[in-house]
Amino acid sequence: MANPSLLILPGDGIGQEVMEQVKRVIGWFGDKRGLAFDVSEDLVGGAAYDAHGTPLHDDTMAKALEVDAVLLGAVGGPKYDDLDFSVKPERGLLRLRKEMDLFSNLRPAQCFDALADFSSLKKDLIAGLDIMIVRELTSGVYFGEPRGIFEEGNERVGINTQRYTEGEIDRVARSAFELARRRNNKVCSMEKANVMESGILWREVVQKVHDEDYPDVELSHMYADNGAMQLVRAPKQFDVILTDNLFGDILSDCAAMLTGSLGMLPSASLGAPAAEGRPRALYEPVHGSAPDIAGQGKANPIACILSFAMALRYSFDEGTEAARLEAAIEKVLADGARTADLMGEEGGEPISTSEMGDVILAALDASL
Repeated sequence: MANPSLLILPGDGIGQEVMEQVKRVIGWFGDKRGLAFDVSEDLVGGAAYDAHGTPLHDDTMAKALEVDAVLLGAVGGPKYDDLDFSVKPERGLLRLRKEMDLFSNLRPAQCFDALADFSSLKKDLIAGLDIMIVRELTSGVYFGEPRGIFEEGNERVGINTQRYTEGEIDRVARSAFELARRRNNKVCSMEKANVMESGILWREVVQKVHDEDYPDVELSHMYADNGAMQLVRAPKQFDVILTDNLFGDILSDCAAMLTGSLGMLPSASLGAPAAEGRPRALYEPVHGSAPDIAGQGKANPIACILSFAMALRYSFDEGTEAARLEAAIEKVLADGARTADLMGEEGGEPISTSEMGDVILAALDASL
């Protein structure tokens, strides 16, 4: 059988540096675990604009639709701030999500024991934290029409439209319920049904899907503003949080900081399963391109490496190997390995991006 295929899109800024460490980890699994991948590489974001005048070339889009999974680093930077909105680096990422129909965005917020003191919350509130936010990714206010800035009377007005169909809500709800069955079997759906008609429909459809097909999963509903408060009051009450595109964007960043560093957080964006059962998928770290430290060897590659672990689990059904990689990362953190973003008050000398790759590979070797 052919090896599973991966398209690597390092992108901009620190995306290049952290992806180099991911490629080393991919190579390790091929050499030491017989888990080989057919890997290709291409451009996205500002790098693609510099080469082609567009943040995502049509040929790259075609490749993304053909491979088993896409790994992306980061896009953007101040160099591109003055570009027209239509060709900004971020439009390349949005095109990937839209044309691959990646409607279910998985954002884990997991607190490694060794980093529990890095959160701005008290240690007892976040120690052992392990929640997953499932964010609808291809509809809602970011894509709804009409949108734009228009003249109205003697002033301008900005318009964005929050729009959801029953089908769009149904499919992301099923994604959350299926995921909950693999975790602690709890889903909390968040919207604003008290003030938004789209929220009323969201709650009705989620409840219907639950009652008809997932009655074994514990379901609760919560207004999104209360959800934000509860995330910083008692985050461990949640298992899977299901929410729309806008609220998911906000709530997942809130949950991210519970763990203390954006450099630690991966994500997965999944579509509908194809004929062989494997969904189209894009995996990327939550952090941005961090142009202020790009090229200096300071970037933390762990989020990007953990994104590959998510690919092992959700695209390739290699949960055991994903757990091996996650355990290796937990071990190096417990042993005190720290990039600059993880340096606490105790001081010490941070290790470089490549040195973090070195110790993770050594921990993987020790796991054999």
